Amino acid sequence: MEELLKKDFYFDLPEELIAQDPLEDRSASRLLVLDQETGALSHHIFKEIKDYLEPGDCLVLNNTKVIPARLIGTKKDTGATIEVLLLKRKENDCWECLVKPGKKARVGAEIVFGDGLLSCKVVDILEEGNRLIQFQYEGIFEEILDQLGEMPLPPYITHKLQDKDRYQTVYAKYKGSAAAPTAGLHFTQDLLKEIEQKGVRIAYVTLHVGLGTFRPVKEENVLNHHMHSEFYQIDAQAAELINRTKAEGKRVICVGTTSCRTLESAADEQGHISPCSGNTEIFIYPGYRFKVLDALITNFHLPESTLVMLVSALAGREHVLHAYEEAIKERYRFFSFGDAMFLDTHDHFVRHFQP
Repeated sequence: MEELLKKDFYFDLPEELIAQDPLEDRSASRLLVLDQETGALSHHIFKEIKDYLEPGDCLVLNNTKVIPARLIGTKKDTGATIEVLLLKRKENDCWECLVKPGKKARVGAEIVFGDGLLSCKVVDILEEGNRLIQFQYEGIFEEILDQLGEMPLPPYITHKLQDKDRYQTVYAKYKGSAAAPTAGLHFTQDLLKEIEQKGVRIAYVTLHVGLGTFRPVKEENVLNHHMHSEFYQIDAQAAELINRTKAEGKRVICVGTTSCRTLESAADEQGHISPCSGNTEIFIYPGYRFKVLDALITNFHLPESTLVMLVSALAGREHVLHAYEEAIKERYRFFSFGDAMFLDTHDHFVRHFQP
C-alpha cells in the first residue's frame, strides 16, 4: 500500500454530540453493535454486552491507572502561570512533560506548585518541544501529585470533572497513564461479575496511554504519520488465558484500542503471546491483518484519528463510516465519556441478531 488518505476518514460531527460529563450509571451508555463482515447494525444498552459474550470467550481489559498528571504552577521569577502535564517518568525524579506556554519554559526555568510543596526545573528541551523536567519535593511524589494534580482530561472536554474516579476504570491498578482507556469506563464491578459467572475469561494487560493518543494526524498520506511510543506489559497469566482461548477456537475480545494494540504488539506471526513488556509504536490501519483480536469494544472516535483508522482496519472503512453516520443520526454520545460500539464477528452477529 503506497497511499492512505487522511480525508477518507473524515466525517462531520456536530459539537453537541461530544459527551462532556460521564453518565451516573457507567453501564447505562448506549451500545451500537456492528457486524464486521456485512456492516449490519443493531442498537442496545451497554449492560447488554454480557448477552453477546459466550462461555470460553476471553475479554481483554487494560488495567492502567490515570495519574492526576496536570499541574498548575507559577514561574519562580515572574509569577506567571504555567501548566505542566506529566507524560513519561524518567529516572532521578525527571519527567518528560508538555508545558504551556512553552516559550516561558526555557532551560533553567523554575516552577513552583502548591505553596512550594513541589517545585521543578526545566533541564532540557526534547524533540516535538516537550520538556525534560526535574522535580524537587519532600515526602512521596505520588501523594503530592494526588494532592496537587488534576486529571488530564482530553482537550475536547471543557466541563470540570466532579469525581476523579469517573475518569478511571473500576479495575484500574497500575499508575502511569496520561489518559484513560475509555472503552473500559462502561464496566461496573457487578457487570464484570456477571460476565465471569457466565464462563467468560477475563485477562488483564497494561498499556500506559500517552497523550499522543489525541495527537491529530497531520500528514495527508496517513502512512507517513509517526505513532507515539507507549509502554505495555503482559504477564504469564494473561498470556496463558489468551493463548488457551485461541487454541480452543473461542473469541478474543479487546476492550478498547489500547488492549488491541497491546496484544497485536506482543503476538508473534502465529498469534501466540508470551509474557513480555516493552514500548510499542504499532500503527494499525486498513490492510492490517489481525493476529490475535477477533472482536472489539470501543468508543466513538475523532474524525481522521488513528483510532478511527484502527477500527476501520477491523470492520472496513465503509462499514465504520456508515455506523458513525447512523450513530450521529441517532444522537449517540461521542468520545471519552460517550457511548460504545461493539465490532462483532459475523457468525456471532448472525446467530444473535437475525430474526
